[in-house]
Amino acid sequence: MSLKNRLIEHTHTLNDVQTDHPFKKFPDYKVLRHKSNGKWFGLIMVVEKNKLGINSNKMVEIINVKSDPELISTIKNSSGLFPAYHMNKKNWLTIMLDGSVPFEQITSLLDYSYNLTI
Repeated sequence: MSLKNRLIEHTHTLNDVQTDHPFKKFPDYKVLRHKSNGKWFGLIMVVEKNKLGINSNKMVEIINVKSDPELISTIKNSSGLFPAYHMNKKNWLTIMLDGSVPFEQITSLLDYSYNLTI
């Protein structure tokens, strides 16, 4: 099972979560949000690696999660972690879903994002 599918399955263990595809132009993009307040806590996308500052035109699945600015500044240059693609870089972090970040770390960051947006 892909990391993306494992993450989506993980969101089923959280309360008050819905997933949707709000962008007609990008039907594969998936938003993870709270049903009650509509706030996003994750955005799964497929982008070219060069959008993340990697010298490659290959596509990679990513997830953007909300986080604390201090934590972001500490970890954003770790392997597989980047300043947020196409979102506020102070409050959001991009995680590559290519195996470079352990699943447990991704779910921990996703859960943190979930709790920040309740």
